[in-house]
Amino acid sequence: MDSESSQLQQAQLAAILGPDTAPFETLISHLMSSGNEQRSQAEALFNLCKQNQPDALSLKLAHLLQSSPHVELRAMSAILLRKQLTRDDSYIWPRLSPSTQSALKTHLLACVQQEVAKTISKKLCDTVSELASGILPDGGWPELLPFMFQCVTSDNPRLQESALLMFAQLSQYIGETLIPHLNTLHTVFFQCLASSSNSDVRIASLGAAINFIQCLSSPSDRDRFQDLLPAMIQTLTEALNCGQEATAQEALELLIELAGTEPKFLRRQLVEVVGSMLQIAEAESLEEGTRHLAIEFVITLAEARERAPGMMRKLPQFISRLFAILMKMLLDIEDDPAWHTADTEDEDAGETSNYSVGQECLDRLSISLGGNTIVPVASELLPQFLAAPEWQKHHAALIALAQIAEGCSKVMIKNLEQVLNMVLNSFQDPHPRVRWAAINAIGQLSTDLGPELQTQYHQRVLPALAASMDDFQNPRVQAHAASAVLNFSENCTPDILTPYLDGIVSKLLVLLQNGKQMVQEGALTALASVADSSQEHFQKYYDAVMPYLKAILINATDKSNRMLRAKSMECISLVGMAVGKEKFRDDAKQVMEVLMALQGSQMETDDPTTSYMLQAWARLCKCLGQDFLPYMSVVMPPLLQSAQLKPDVTITSADSDDDIDQSDDESIETITLGDKRIGIKTSVLEEKATACNMLCCYADELKEGFYPWIDQVAPTLVPLLKFYFHEEVRKAAVSAMPELLRSAKLAVEKGQAQGRNESYIKQLSDYIIPALVEALHKEPETEICASMLDAMNECVQVSGPLLDESQVRCIVDEIKQVITASSTRKRERAERAKAEDFDAEEGELLREENEQEEEVFDQVGDCLGTLIKTFKASFLPFFDELSSYIMPMWGKDKTAEERRIAICIFDDVAEQCREAALKYYDTYLPFLLEACNDENPDVRQAAVYGIGVCAEFGGSVFRPLVGEALSRLNIVIRHPNALHSDNVMAYDNAVSALGKICQFHRDGIDAAQVVPAWLSCLPIKGDLIEAKVVHDQLCSMVERSDRDLLGPNNQYLPKIVAVFAEVLCTGKDLATEQTASRMINILRQLQQTLPPSTLASTWSSLQPQQQLALQSILSS
Repeated sequence: MDSESSQLQQAQLAAILGPDTAPFETLISHLMSSGNEQRSQAEALFNLCKQNQPDALSLKLAHLLQSSPHVELRAMSAILLRKQLTRDDSYIWPRLSPSTQSALKTHLLACVQQEVAKTISKKLCDTVSELASGILPDGGWPELLPFMFQCVTSDNPRLQESALLMFAQLSQYIGETLIPHLNTLHTVFFQCLASSSNSDVRIASLGAAINFIQCLSSPSDRDRFQDLLPAMIQTLTEALNCGQEATAQEALELLIELAGTEPKFLRRQLVEVVGSMLQIAEAESLEEGTRHLAIEFVITLAEARERAPGMMRKLPQFISRLFAILMKMLLDIEDDPAWHTADTEDEDAGETSNYSVGQECLDRLSISLGGNTIVPVASELLPQFLAAPEWQKHHAALIALAQIAEGCSKVMIKNLEQVLNMVLNSFQDPHPRVRWAAINAIGQLSTDLGPELQTQYHQRVLPALAASMDDFQNPRVQAHAASAVLNFSENCTPDILTPYLDGIVSKLLVLLQNGKQMVQEGALTALASVADSSQEHFQKYYDAVMPYLKAILINATDKSNRMLRAKSMECISLVGMAVGKEKFRDDAKQVMEVLMALQGSQMETDDPTTSYMLQAWARLCKCLGQDFLPYMSVVMPPLLQSAQLKPDVTITSADSDDDIDQSDDESIETITLGDKRIGIKTSVLEEKATACNMLCCYADELKEGFYPWIDQVAPTLVPLLKFYFHEEVRKAAVSAMPELLRSAKLAVEKGQAQGRNESYIKQLSDYIIPALVEALHKEPETEICASMLDAMNECVQVSGPLLDESQVRCIVDEIKQVITASSTRKRERAERAKAEDFDAEEGELLREENEQEEEVFDQVGDCLGTLIKTFKASFLPFFDELSSYIMPMWGKDKTAEERRIAICIFDDVAEQCREAALKYYDTYLPFLLEACNDENPDVRQAAVYGIGVCAEFGGSVFRPLVGEALSRLNIVIRHPNALHSDNVMAYDNAVSALGKICQFHRDGIDAAQVVPAWLSCLPIKGDLIEAKVVHDQLCSMVERSDRDLLGPNNQYLPKIVAVFAEVLCTGKDLATEQTASRMINILRQLQQTLPPSTLASTWSSLQPQQQLALQSILSS
């Protein structure tokens, strides 16, 4: 900067911070200017003051705050001071001199005392609390708490309110510094709540009390505040009695927060509290907003499963009252003409805010309380509504049924007959909106109660939907019937659907030619789903349907038809996939020409075509396979562009009044994080997720053909492993990782990698695997953790030997972390099970959550198995570190699945590391032997398989245990239901292990007994891998004329021939081709060498069809 302009700036600063107040006031008012230029100049100057003279600036702001007559200048000063005193990038407190610090603290408290404007008082309290949260814990403001206590006990309501607002904020920021004053605060809050005549003071006291209760970690401390509850609720009811609904709504919002974070605090007085809330919800004289908040309070308590499981189920009388309130809200619906004309998408014409709150709350209530609680209440009320004369009541009953289905699915599936009768009777209702609601219910029930509903009631449901498609008077009903076909067929097998296809497809073709766009769109969606569900059975309709679909694709070019054309793409591509490449090939070319032309055209940002087109291209690729490669250069650039979309995020402060402008815009999702409110445009996220999924599809489908794109796709997807705005994006990125590595590896192996070699695969793997490990470390969702482990396992399978030791170290450390985190979550759930109100339904939900953990453990086992197979004995130092994590999984208190996984890991070590693993036998074999007789067949299978491995590789270390092993295996083999489908895998593996003992420890057993016992178990047919091993072993023993096997005078020969016959007649499954041809040679030799009488008796022991089959095999 030249000296002239810097001199000018110095002069400006001197004026602004000089004794005359006017320049500084001008600067502050410019900071509030709506003109961008004036504002940004002022900001630059303000920042200069801050850098060069923080002391002078702070004091100027404090002075303005204390003495300016202009409200907006005082407000702005409070805001600016708060910003400077917040501990983030703009924090200047440490740079201020002690005298400035002291002056500021004095100024601020003086301002609190004298400020009369309410809005500024609140901002001042924010500023004081913000500063205090940084310096109070270290004793940096000893005057503050005495000042606050003095204010709160004064008889000035304004000061009382200010002090309470500050207590509320300090409880949130630095609650622990207030805990020593617990008794005093209890008294203060109680007095303000119970005896202040000022409603602002009571609300501030309510907020302070709730925040303070939330910062108390000890239950006994919290219980001290139980006696405040009646006064807290009183604050609410008094406000309502005086008609101060705005105050009441503030109180309700505070109480909802308490219900969400400390539901147990309310438990002792639950009946009174919930009773008051339902009274508010029932009071029709109150504003809707107030009643909705009271309902929200009760639903929040019902949803507090983590903190107060089962508590609300103990109040059945309240649940039926709440259900009745919500049902009544569903009646608030008008018969809007726009609904009948059906010109626009406007599904919810005539629906009110009461209606939508009622709908949403029924869904939440049934999910949180479950079917055993909700179904009895519903089955009392819904029939009454259906029997009433008003159409609104019929409509409400059907809407309610659809809303509760997800939460009540298990119970409703048991009563399908009654549920379906209710709905199907309404298909004949005289009012079209009721018929629409009945179809809507069928659609929802098909999703939530499938596939039982489809298998048991297709003969009633599909004809009813087909008949509704003929309702030409009511296009909205027709369109909805078509989309319900989609829900029905998504959960449906081709054999159920096929008999109805003729009728449904012909009706849908009629609807395709309908004048109403909504009906055409519904028909397209339904055709697509029917094709998708019936697969090759759809071929017979192809020639009739495809011309219509192509006509829409080519002709629907108007802006108003965008969705129609988009749905035609979806439908064409799904039909193509269903009928297959041969049938679709000729039309596919033409369709792709149209898509390519569209791809090149300029589209508006909200055009649905983009997303539909991305999916259509990927389906065409799945259908055409390698024939699709020429189109990739057209498809990939826009796809990458969509995958690289930045999330459209707006951030505001959570307590700001300027809500994100588009809060009523459906496509904005808001999340509150700390004191920030984040709004995200969901349409952008959905397009991004679709694009990432499609990239994964292409890599999976085209294999090495995808190679040219890897260098662009990998840097796009790897960072998205940590894209926390949207789960689908992360899931897609995760599944793509192994596909990218596989594609690169195949391209290198097949010489299609433009001369690159293995070092390229290593480079890619060095990029992907550490990123996956890091993402796993931060992943919040259990289900995605499992997918990440799965992806990691596949990556290691692809690039295993290329990993270096430090990468293996990272993977192992992360596996330890995963096991620890999972155990912690299980422990927390076990804690939840100790809650007072814990009941069977909560137990069921806990089991479901724990099953997700099993999935994680399962993947951990697979990952370790792959690492052991890849690195063999050099992995053992890592295995030693992990053993303290794996050993507890053998415990009796662990689930069968965990025990199975732990055993499999040891089996892998013993099998892959052979003599290097002998040192573990002492520790693990006793567990393994005991597990051979576990009550769970999967655990038994893993254990007996391990015995076979140890018998094969354990040599002298295994020898002393042969006797015990035999008796354990014998129990499995002699089990009365050994060959039952649950047990057969364990049986087959036990037989295989017995064979290994015969083979490797013959001198340690009574061979004349054991070998024939083994033979008597053959052939084995359940575990096809072990079958091949065992039957090959049998072959080798016969080839070397094993005496114990053939028995004295070859007495076991007929049995051996019978086993060979059964293995050969079963086809390829039970023996490799090599083993089978050795068996045939042995049989041919026997034909030539055995005396005719022996041969005849051996032959006659076979079943007639086996004799015939064997003759034809031997003679060919």
